[in-house]
Amino acid sequence: MQTPQHVSSLETDLTKSCGTSRVLVGVTGSVAALKLPLLVSQLLQLPGVDVRVVTTEHAKHFYDPADVSVKIYSDKDEWELWTHRTDPVLHIELRRWADLLVIAPLDANTLGKIANGICDNLLTCVVRAWDTSRPLLFCPAMNTAMWQHPITAQQVSRLTEFGYVDVPCISKKLVCGDEGKGAMAEVSTIVSVVNQYLQKPDETFSKTCS
Repeated sequence: MQTPQHVSSLETDLTKSCGTSRVLVGVTGSVAALKLPLLVSQLLQLPGVDVRVVTTEHAKHFYDPADVSVKIYSDKDEWELWTHRTDPVLHIELRRWADLLVIAPLDANTLGKIANGICDNLLTCVVRAWDTSRPLLFCPAMNTAMWQHPITAQQVSRLTEFGYVDVPCISKKLVCGDEGKGAMAEVSTIVSVVNQYLQKPDETFSKTCS
């Protein structure tokens, strides 16, 4: 059940942000979630950037929260925060706070959910409520066999039709031992694309970054 401390903690966290640009990182249940601490630390090196993280439950398997230097929000926070009509709704507060959302990694399961409008956790609710005038970047990551399934291309295309920006996966030897396309883009590439959109927020960019 929500307590006044929960509301106060949320308000303090989101209002104390001192950055000029606010980046919300979504992380899903791909092994590439191992790179979350590195991604957050490199984003924080961008001038004036503040970062928060929204995690799915399965993503938690792949990283240690102690290695992430910013606040991480999860489904538990969404439900603990709201009990009455006047209480803040976390996924709405986060979409208001953020100037840019980057989902890295975006696993096959969450890709399918977003492509079909499903919003059954905190991250997918943020996406469903997202202000499409603001950049939403997604970084697919999955096994090569999953990437090659015909539905994957359809779902990626659907997201770009929504106006979201594809940061394409790359070919390499995957953790499972397979070699081929499906690995998440390098962290340096993701940070570079985020910086590009933060520096020129009013310009129109290609929906796929190379």
